[in-house]
Amino acid sequence: MSTSTVTPQTRGSRFTAAAANYLDERTSISGAVKELGRKIFPDHWSFMLGEVALYSFVVILLSGTFLTFFFDPSMTEVYYDGEYMPLSGIHMSVAYHSSLDLSFEVRGGLLMRQVHHWAALLFVASIGLHMLRVFFTGAFRKPREINWVIGFVLFVLAMAEGFTGYSLPDDLLSGNGLRIIDGMLKGLPVVGVWISYFLFGGEFPGVEVIPRLYVLHIMLLPAILIVTLALHMVLLIVNKHTQFAGPGRTNENVVGVPILPHFAAKAGGFFFLVFGVIMLIATFFTINPIWNYGPYDPSPVSAGTQPDWYIGFADGALRLAPPNWDVHVFGYTLPFGILVPMIALVGLLVVVAIYPFLEAWITGDKREHHIADRPRNAPTRTAIGAAGVTFYAVMWAAASSDIMATHFMLTMEGVIHTLQALLFVGPVIAYIVTKRICLGLQKKDREIALHGFESGRIVRMPGGAYIEVHEQLDEYERWRLVSYTDYAPLMIRPNAKGRITATQRARAALSRWFFEDRIVPPTKGEIEHAKEHGHH
Repeated sequence: MSTSTVTPQTRGSRFTAAAANYLDERTSISGAVKELGRKIFPDHWSFMLGEVALYSFVVILLSGTFLTFFFDPSMTEVYYDGEYMPLSGIHMSVAYHSSLDLSFEVRGGLLMRQVHHWAALLFVASIGLHMLRVFFTGAFRKPREINWVIGFVLFVLAMAEGFTGYSLPDDLLSGNGLRIIDGMLKGLPVVGVWISYFLFGGEFPGVEVIPRLYVLHIMLLPAILIVTLALHMVLLIVNKHTQFAGPGRTNENVVGVPILPHFAAKAGGFFFLVFGVIMLIATFFTINPIWNYGPYDPSPVSAGTQPDWYIGFADGALRLAPPNWDVHVFGYTLPFGILVPMIALVGLLVVVAIYPFLEAWITGDKREHHIADRPRNAPTRTAIGAAGVTFYAVMWAAASSDIMATHFMLTMEGVIHTLQALLFVGPVIAYIVTKRICLGLQKKDREIALHGFESGRIVRMPGGAYIEVHEQLDEYERWRLVSYTDYAPLMIRPNAKGRITATQRARAALSRWFFEDRIVPPTKGEIEHAKEHGHH
């Protein structure tokens, strides 16, 4: 007669199974997990950029939760009596005092401050690089236009989160940044003064600005960001991943690994890798040493202070505006030195947000796309992206115009005038050069697909001539070079009333500009003919 022994492990397994069964009967969660586990993720390295953004956001939430336990956003004036002796007895706000206490008196506080700041920088950077990857590969096309807009909203929310957090310590650097925002708001006609009064709780610097930014930073903006991120992930599952061309990879078939268990295991390891790198950077590299700046005081303006890189383009746009650009109309002053940069910035952001719809309208392309383009195979789009990046980079560089002038012993006027010229000339040069490079690479790909690549082996023909032997590509490499669609400009067609409208003419002209310079990929017949000729 045999007896069975019930161990604690067995009881635990039974309890887990019963709990899982109880939950599944009431939520049907097993079906959702099963379907989600079947989701295939491509294995190309560029798709990790979105993962880096997600994991750095998790680090932001964890470190930010720690900081909220010790930070006090009050603007009440006190005298400093903490551990940092150089500021002893200095008049400051409670917000700045608690930031110093976090840095010098709370165990692990300085490390968490720097982890939070470095993770925020990585979050914005990875979102920006992820959007550039999506743009240059055409992954924003149907059916992903809405997800592109959602990703753009995430980028704007990340910048807003960074700026509000950057302003909370109430040190001299953050106060100067808030003063710039206050000036931009007051430059808006009619409503600007009231918006500034509402934000700052009175005349600048106000007494309510830090508490209000604190509420935005830890409650409203994170809530919107989390909801937007969840929606972005849901649409990612619904629309499927894009992938680069290759054998077995089509619009209907995604090649990669499923979420469960392969991708989940890799993602878990990658999360801890990102977390570890952020911790190492925060340990060895100081960022935002607020004790060097002192509390905010409207009277001094320190030299060499710079905003975080993702906000720098806005500061640079203001610096590039010509001086004395005010116009007086009916007793009102229109500060074009502020209005024009703000219009340019908003215009740039709007164009980025709606670009998928603009390209679809210009090209007339209504098909679904799940295969990512090689940037060289869409030369006009790639050139537009290069021009946009150059435009952004010039404004970003202008935010450090004073640093460039002092470090390289140049005149401030010379640096500004050079950057003003580059703001208009630079994007044009970038567009032309990038498009020429893309077309040149396409020609090279076509030549290689037809005739193979140079092997470096020289042979002598029976007639005495010397030739270099070309090695033929394998099927995968040839597929990668020729598997793209050759688009043609739209034809002008009369509408239902038999008329050709101005809108149709403009669309056709834009379509010709978008597709006028293109290299037609070699056909199957041309490739077979080239093979036969090569063998002969």
